[in-house]
Amino acid sequence: MTDADAAILDRARAWLAQDPDAETRAELDALIQAADSGGGAASAELADRFSTRLAFGTAGLRGELGAGSNRMNRVLVSQAAAGLGAYLLDAAARRGEADPPTVVIGYDGRRNSRVFARDSAELLAGAGLRAILLPRLLPTPVLAFAVRRLGAAAGVMVTASHNPPNDNGYKVYLGGENGGAQIVSPADAEIAACIQRVADDEDVTRLPRSVGYENAPESIVDDYIAATAAVAPAPESAAGLNWVYTAMHGVGCETLSRVVEAAGYPAPTMVASQVEPDGAFPTVSFPNPEEPGAMDLAFETARGAGAELVIANDPDADRLAVAVPDPDAEGGWRRLTGNQVGLLLGWRAARLAAAAPELAAAAPEPVAAAPEPVEGPPASLACSLVSSPGLQAVAEHYGLAFHATLTGFKWISRAPGIVYGFEEALGYLVNPDTVRDKDGLSAAVAMLGLAAEARGRGATVGDLLDEFAATFGHFASDQISVRVDDLSIIARIMAALRAQHPSRIGEVDVARVDDLLDGVDGLPPGDVLRLWLADGSRLIVRPSGTEPKLKLYLDVRGDSEDDARARITALAAGARALLDAVRP
Repeated sequence: MTDADAAILDRARAWLAQDPDAETRAELDALIQAADSGGGAASAELADRFSTRLAFGTAGLRGELGAGSNRMNRVLVSQAAAGLGAYLLDAAARRGEADPPTVVIGYDGRRNSRVFARDSAELLAGAGLRAILLPRLLPTPVLAFAVRRLGAAAGVMVTASHNPPNDNGYKVYLGGENGGAQIVSPADAEIAACIQRVADDEDVTRLPRSVGYENAPESIVDDYIAATAAVAPAPESAAGLNWVYTAMHGVGCETLSRVVEAAGYPAPTMVASQVEPDGAFPTVSFPNPEEPGAMDLAFETARGAGAELVIANDPDADRLAVAVPDPDAEGGWRRLTGNQVGLLLGWRAARLAAAAPELAAAAPEPVAAAPEPVEGPPASLACSLVSSPGLQAVAEHYGLAFHATLTGFKWISRAPGIVYGFEEALGYLVNPDTVRDKDGLSAAVAMLGLAAEARGRGATVGDLLDEFAATFGHFASDQISVRVDDLSIIARIMAALRAQHPSRIGEVDVARVDDLLDGVDGLPPGDVLRLWLADGSRLIVRPSGTEPKLKLYLDVRGDSEDDARARITALAAGARALLDAVRP
């Protein structure tokens, strides 16, 4: 046995001694015994689990369930909770606050989510903070809402969103001057340092715990539902709207059903096999509406119901997917891209924002009030820099400010004066006064409002897309994702592109390359390359922040639908050729 193997074994035994979970204890004990007996596979597995730690960053923690510092488990979560508590107590002391900080904890339906949430509540309460546990498994947007509604210093959501079934995660929001948004630098590094100190110095079995945490009242959920239903109360033309909904085995169904009823829309036809929360996600390979095949059961249900529209949430209901009938699509249904939905919702938000002063003067209690921007900055639309440039065209058309941010709602939600924001990965922020994060439920009711209004004049959601193009131009987008088993492949591709910038993509010259590691347009540094082509097209390359993927984002603007389609097809072919040339 090498010295490195012996050191890993020592770490594993120390971890085993403080693991409170019988399942991961048994799993780890078996690996240790096998490695002790000379098992090479067991030694390699232990090295994978203990040679590093799951990194805590702006997305919190996310990874595969299992024993070890490089997995999601009760030891790691206990260290994270204790570290977060220490950070919050120190911050409160520096501000001279006498009352203990409040932390709200939520959880979804994934394996161990409830256990991780309860551990966090007990440890935060034991450390002297006011810990409030949401009353049951609920969507992520309800937790984000609760942080603002309760004036909490922080929020924790135990979820891995749309990741594979054996993953879980730990997402952190900050209140106060952060407004209930996800953490950004330097808070992520400061919290990570506190977590590391706990990991280095403490045995989690000896950390103080208390069952004196509070359980949040049902009124928190009721308030979220009321605020979300108010985003788009149903017009008369919503009567008879025939639509299908899937929660994709997640936690969205109950809350969305109540929102829809409160807003006055007809109840949907449910995808029955995907209604109940089930962390095994038995009917889908990946519980992500973007993945091929994920919405097949929804389309089957829609065909049977003769539906006009399909709406889907991902498992924690912070994302929204929309599909429409299309006779040219396989199976007669087509999922809209995140950019298409984002631009339609952005157009809606811009109309409301532009009309807001008139509405306020004409009706003290408007039926569908626009979200109010934060005092000071002008009303703005915002999207991630990898999302469609069409939103900027909308903002300019209505005289609104526009902001392009780094990817993620931790940045989008902080755009000055934001009344609406989106990212192409099916994330939409339509009600920023209520939730400062993407919210698939408020986006769903906003989308139902658009569909119902179009229906009232004999139009469809597909017609709305044509109207958008006629008003703002023919934008087309595409995405190429490369999933890898070895993350070093992504780093090597990015390094190769930086070492020698491409001069052409397909038949089109590259006019300029922006390396966001150097900081561009006032944005914080990021691992992103943005290539501007001579014909005005754009190609962006970046690693995914939550999955082992390299992502390429392609955007063009054409003179017609056919021209835009031809341009995006050519750009995609050139991008794939570029990848083939630099991939190790």
